Amino acid sequence: MKPKLYLFLAVIGIFVFASCEKTQTFEDLHKIANEAAFAKIAASSDYTKIESQSKAGFIMYKELTDGNGAIPIFSDQVKVLYTGWYKNDWTKGDTYTDDNGNLIKNKVIFDSTTERGDIPSLFKVSGLVDGFTTALQYMEVGDKWEVWIPWKLGYGSTASGTIPAYTTLVFEIELVEVL
Repeated sequence: MKPKLYLFLAVIGIFVFASCEKTQTFEDLHKIANEAAFAKIAASSDYTKIESQSKAGFIMYKELTDGNGAIPIFSDQVKVLYTGWYKNDWTKGDTYTDDNGNLIKNKVIFDSTTERGDIPSLFKVSGLVDGFTTALQYMEVGDKWEVWIPWKLGYGSTASGTIPAYTTLVFEIELVEVL
């Protein structure tokens, strides 16, 4: 009788242990997808890697326009034109049609000087997320870059406005002036 009881308890224990396994949350899946999207860019020969000044990671960038002006330092103020965006699903295009025939806007522009009449924004280099600060300290006035910022150098594990936690950010940045 005892061997059957032990077998029964062992089977129950396995089921209890298996049911306690952590299931992946939306946040876990979002983090994994965003890390994969950034890793894909990091592996691309079209982009260049820059270590962050904080040594907390690196950004990737692609030069769209080559400038030849001043390069800002950490304490400078700059004027920039920019558009910041992310995707809800990195495996899909900017827009796509779902199973119900609905057109889904997948690319989310969360901030852009274009939406404010192309008036450059004024920032202190040190007052931005680590990835944006890092990019600016390598850009010359007149440069226009596409910059990929991993979540650790963006808003991290905390949501910010419409941007979910663990989100890879993409910016198109044009350095207009160093003040």
